[in-house]
Amino acid sequence: MHASLDLHRDAVLWKLEGLDDEQVRRVMTPSGTNLLGLVKHLAAVEYGWFCSTFGRETEPFWFDPATEDMAASPDETTAGIVAFYARARAAADAAIRETDLETTGTAWDGRVVSMRWVLIHMLEDTVRHAGHMDILRELIDGGVGRFPGME
Repeated sequence: MHASLDLHRDAVLWKLEGLDDEQVRRVMTPSGTNLLGLVKHLAAVEYGWFCSTFGRETEPFWFDPATEDMAASPDETTAGIVAFYARARAAADAAIRETDLETTGTAWDGRVVSMRWVLIHMLEDTVRHAGHMDILRELIDGGVGRFPGME
């Protein structure tokens, strides 16, 4: 599961490659969805599910994840959000390596969940948003493919 999650995390980042700042921020749906906002969201939920759920340290957010995690503000850079995602991935990877699959923690909504459940959930969420990114990227510049080399 971890290897599959990593594959799709890499695909998320690949969807940003070669695009300028305007393109990664371009709103493509009535709900405001854009590539950079999806990366910011995925970083926040990696910290939330893998770290907060299991009582592990997270970095302080400079935004309200309940209302501001799907959009990049003008003062947030692409490099800054990509670095945030890298730090969230590293923290999540440590949690995955150091926590048994059957260990339970308490999620943000009070549910008790296992690391196995969190891994499955985050794989689902990452794949779902990578699919959104596939469509957005194709609309922006015609770029297609699920993974590098599969264009």
